[in-house]
Amino acid sequence: MFAHLRHQASPAPSRNLFRTGRWWLALGMFCGLWPDGSEIRGEEPQFVDLSLLIAPEYPCTWTTFPPFQINHYRQIGPLSAYNSDILILDGNTGTQLDVPPHSVTAPNSGLPNAGPFGLAFTDKIEAWQFGGEACVIDCQDLLDSTPAGRSDLVTRERIQAWEKANRPLRRGDVVLFHSGFSDKYYRPFPEGRRFGADPVAGLTPGWPDPDPDCMEYLASRGVLTLGTDSTSMGPLPNLAEPTHFAGLKHGMIWTESGIGFGQLPVTGAFYCMIGPKHAGDPYSEGRAFAIVGNPLAGRLISAAREKKVVDLSVTLADDLPSSWPGRGTGNHRQPYMTIRFGMNPNIKVPFMLHMLDSHTGTHLVPPSYALPAPGFDNGRYAPEIQAILKDYESRFGKRGTSTVTAEQVPLSQTCGVVRVVDVSQLRGTTPRDQRPSSPEITLERLKEFERTEGPLQPGEVVVFRSGWSDEFYRPLPAGEKCLADPLNGKSEGWPALTAEVVLYLSERGVACVGTDGPTLGGVNERRALQMYWALGSRGMVGVEFLTNLAQLKSGQYFVFAPIKVRDCHGGPGRAIAFD
Repeated sequence: MFAHLRHQASPAPSRNLFRTGRWWLALGMFCGLWPDGSEIRGEEPQFVDLSLLIAPEYPCTWTTFPPFQINHYRQIGPLSAYNSDILILDGNTGTQLDVPPHSVTAPNSGLPNAGPFGLAFTDKIEAWQFGGEACVIDCQDLLDSTPAGRSDLVTRERIQAWEKANRPLRRGDVVLFHSGFSDKYYRPFPEGRRFGADPVAGLTPGWPDPDPDCMEYLASRGVLTLGTDSTSMGPLPNLAEPTHFAGLKHGMIWTESGIGFGQLPVTGAFYCMIGPKHAGDPYSEGRAFAIVGNPLAGRLISAAREKKVVDLSVTLADDLPSSWPGRGTGNHRQPYMTIRFGMNPNIKVPFMLHMLDSHTGTHLVPPSYALPAPGFDNGRYAPEIQAILKDYESRFGKRGTSTVTAEQVPLSQTCGVVRVVDVSQLRGTTPRDQRPSSPEITLERLKEFERTEGPLQPGEVVVFRSGWSDEFYRPLPAGEKCLADPLNGKSEGWPALTAEVVLYLSERGVACVGTDGPTLGGVNERRALQMYWALGSRGMVGVEFLTNLAQLKSGQYFVFAPIKVRDCHGGPGRAIAFD
C-alpha cells in the first residue's frame, strides 16, 4: 500500500506540452529564449507531489491529538444527487504548514515569546512566501543514527558545507531537509507508530532536524521558508520548541511531514506549500509539491523572489458564509466549525481543529462529486433527478460515471496559464419574477471573449470573474447576501456556467475551470446539476469560491492545490497566481 502512496506522490510527467497547458512554454522552447532574450535549456515541466496521503489508518495526525475523520455523509442516491464529506481535522494533519504564531505570541501581549510576527496566522502570510527555489540539504546520514527517543541534529556547519559545495543561500530560497524519514516510516498502523508515537515515547530513534543555532544561521541568510520530510521540525527530546521559536520569531514558515524530497535536484526546482486559509490559525493542513524543469520552474522562482504573487482564496471562519446553507430550512451542508481543545503551552490559547464540508471555501470539484460510480442504477435517483437526467442525456449524450476523488486529480490539471473571462456585466440581468436564478454564462459570451482576446488554448485554466465574492463574502448576517439570499430568491444569484459551455471548453482542451462565485453551477438546481454532469463526464475539474480576481490577469500562472485526503469528493485548498 505504501508503494501505491509513493506512486501517487510523483505522478508521471505529461508527454504533451499543449495538452498540459504549457503552450507558452512550447513557444519559448521552440524559440530557445528566456523573455529577456537569453538562451534557455528547454525541459518538460514535471509536477512532483510531496504530500502525505491523509487517511484514517495512517499516522497523519500528531500522536497526542484527535484522529483525522472523514464521513461520507452525502451519497448519490435517493436523497442526494451529489457526493460530499464531513472532514474533522486539525492543522497538524498530513503534510502541514507552520506559521509564526505556532510559537510566537502577539506583540505587546505581555506573554513570553512575544514578537512582531505573533499575529502572522495562516490567513495573513503573504502569498509569495509559500514558494521559492528548493535547496535540498541531504541529511540521510543522520537517519536512525541516535539512541531511542533522541534526534540527530542538522547544524549550521552542514548548511555551510552545502553552501560551499553549491552556492550561498539567499532570500527566496526554500531550504528542504531531506533525511528520508517519511519515505521510510509513513505506513498504515500498526507499523505507522514508528512515524510518530514510538519516537515520542522514547521507543525508537527520533527524526533528524535542525537545532536552534541552525535556524539562526538560516535567518541570517534571509531564508524565510523551510521544509522537512520528518514528522515535525522539532528535534527530540527537548529541542522542539527552542528550534521552532528560533526560526518562527524571524517570520519563517515551514512544511512539516513532507515526503519524496529525494526526487528533487539539489537546486533549481520550484517548491510550493499551500493550504486552506483558516482565520487565526497557527498551523494548517496543506499540500506540498514541486515543479522541475525550465523555463516554468525558473519563471515561478523569479516571481516568488520578486513577490509578484497574488492570493485568490477566501478566508475560513465560523462567521463567514463559506459553506452551503441550502434552500429553505434543513437543507444545509456541514457548516464550518472551529473546535477548541486542550491548551497550547507556547501561546497560551487552546489548540484548534475544524469540522467542515469538503466543498467549504476555495475548493476543488472532482468528477466523482456529481458522477456515480460505475454500475450505479439510475433508478435509485429521486424521481425529479431522473427527469433531469433524461433531459440531459437527450441533449448531451450519456452521463458518465467516475470514482476520481480529490487525491487522484493530478496537480498539473489544477495549475496552468490562466485566462480570465470577465462576466461581471451579467450581474443584474435576471428578472425578479424568475428567482431563484443565476444569470447564465452562455456559449456566445465565451466565443465573444475569444474573438476579442484570442482563442482558448488546450490546458489553460479558464477562470470566470464576476466580483461576487469580493462584494458579498462578509461576516454574517451581512454575508447572507453571498449564498442564503440568492438560494431563497431574495436576490439574484451569481453568474453560472451551462453544460453547453463546459462541453465547448472540453473541446478546446480546457480541463480546469474556476469561478469567484460560490459554485460554478449557480442557484438553479436543474442547470447546476447538468453542468456538473458535463464537467465530470469530460474528466474536467472545477475550482470554486475564488476571490481577488481583479488582481488576476490572463497569462499569469494559476496554482491550486487541495489537501490530499483519500476518497474525498471535494477538496479545500488554496489558489494563488504568479506573474
